[in-house]
Amino acid sequence: MKKLLITAATSLLVLSANAQVNWKVDASHSKLGFSVTHLMVSETEGKFKVYEGSVNSKSEMDFTDAKIEFSADVASINTEDEKRDGHLKSPDFFDAEKYPKITFKSTGMKPSAKSKTTYILTGDLTMHGVTKKVTFTATGASKIVKDPYGNIKNGFKVSGTINRKDFGLTWNMALEAGGVIVSEDVKIDLNIELNKA
Repeated sequence: MKKLLITAATSLLVLSANAQVNWKVDASHSKLGFSVTHLMVSETEGKFKVYEGSVNSKSEMDFTDAKIEFSADVASINTEDEKRDGHLKSPDFFDAEKYPKITFKSTGMKPSAKSKTTYILTGDLTMHGVTKKVTFTATGASKIVKDPYGNIKNGFKVSGTINRKDFGLTWNMALEAGGVIVSEDVKIDLNIELNKA
């Protein structure tokens, strides 16, 4: 009997240690944003309005090696300029009709030396039919909260830079004074709110 109790207790400890927490991105309280340098003098910002994502973490506060999957609808791009948005959806840039989705799948999430809630997030980003490994910094909330409806919440601010030419987005025009119309580097700026599933 004693041996059986020890075995049961050990099993419970193992199950507890391997417990996972599932999260869904709350798109109504999140932002999938980006910015590029325009004419070498200012930044133009944009975002994708339609997207979804899921996260699987070790616990409500430990996201080490979390499994993350994310997708955005290219046709939902919005830079507050209808003509520019149309150009971005065209074959000159994203070619939304041929490549309707941008996806991200994590390959690693390691704690940073900065703080307990800051991580180095790596993964495979697929855009315009090209998949590349990317690295971002993900800084989480200092604690989880419960909203008035009983939902358990956490969140992350994710930032980094990618080169659009790596994904075949090569359109540009040279300026007479030097430089180009649109920078190759794209700053990624995500604010992600998560609902515990």
